[in-house]
Amino acid sequence: MAAPRGSEGASPVALFSPARFGFFRFMFAGFARKHLRAVRVAHWGLPGADDGARPLVVYANHPSWWDGVAFMLYSTELFPGRRMFIPMEAEALTRYRFMRRIGVFGVEQNSARGAVAFLRTAKEVLGAPGHMLWMNAPGRFMDVRERPVPMAPGLVRLAEYAPEARFLPMAIEYPFWAERAPEMLCAFGPPVEGLAGLERAARGEALSRALEATMDRLAVDAMARDPARFRDLLRGREGMGGVYERWRLAQAVLRGKPFDPRHDPRVGGKA
Repeated sequence: MAAPRGSEGASPVALFSPARFGFFRFMFAGFARKHLRAVRVAHWGLPGADDGARPLVVYANHPSWWDGVAFMLYSTELFPGRRMFIPMEAEALTRYRFMRRIGVFGVEQNSARGAVAFLRTAKEVLGAPGHMLWMNAPGRFMDVRERPVPMAPGLVRLAEYAPEARFLPMAIEYPFWAERAPEMLCAFGPPVEGLAGLERAARGEALSRALEATMDRLAVDAMARDPARFRDLLRGREGMGGVYERWRLAQAVLRGKPFDPRHDPRVGGKA
């Protein structure tokens, strides 16, 4: 029997509230518009067609606090037919209790009990059609240039509990181009198949290589600073804002000229 709603041990599937998820998705999008230049996905890195029939695990690098917002925005835009669940360090989740109602569940790190609980919950999540699990593969924050990219033991073992699952690598970066706010960039690599038949060491290497290859390719596009390489999912603020920008706008209006708030109109696409 599932634990009562609101209890610490409740199933994330039982606790999930579509209404609250929709509300916080709206709030996260507004927060991203306010603080980011744009949310983009590489054209080559768009996920393939997904019928929702097979279990899906999206595993990503972990460069920033923004990753949770990224998961929310990309999952709803690119996988609209699926419901997302996310493991999070249990102590950190105590500071964001509302997330328990939008698919986030706590994981006790560095303990056998926590590992068993994660695998049990992940198996439950992936056992329902249309569900998907998104997780930061390293289990800790790490720079996008760090190599090798470690794989959390729970992720490596997960193929044993969900042998039919597709494991989809996701690379994320937050570079500054020519504006005050950073870009949110992502790309998905080809799914990693056949993991259940590998030894754990070989399985971890296969997952790591696939994620590193996706990260390396996204890095090339990030360094190019060419928005034409990406599909925009959301556009945020441009320019420096504040009193000086309002003064520049007033000057443009008085002179009858168009106003472009960007620092360098030649970089980063159309305003």
